[in-house]
Amino acid sequence: MEKFSLIATGRTVLERAAAGSAGHAAETVVGGHERELRQTVIGITAGGELGEHDNRGEATLQVLQGRVRLVAGDVSWDLLAGDLLIIPPARHRVEAVEDAVLLLSFAHSR
Repeated sequence: MEKFSLIATGRTVLERAAAGSAGHAAETVVGGHERELRQTVIGITAGGELGEHDNRGEATLQVLQGRVRLVAGDVSWDLLAGDLLIIPPARHRVEAVEDAVLLLSFAHSR
């Protein structure tokens, strides 16, 4: 068993996001490309975004800190700390309304 702090990981990832030019950073904490389940902590600075991309499996997005907006076509969801969203099976992007830390849980379709 391995135990770690999502709060501490989120703080570190958000610091890396603020220091980098892209405005976001991530660290996979569970699984990876070779596993079915992957969980990744993502930090995005206010005004930054994760550009539009496809959803190739089942995924949820949990906001650990801050506020974000997930946009899929003409539909969007505003999410606050504590919110969990099942990501729709469509192209989407994530915009940071304020500095945010997210937990992306993703299960690959096989």
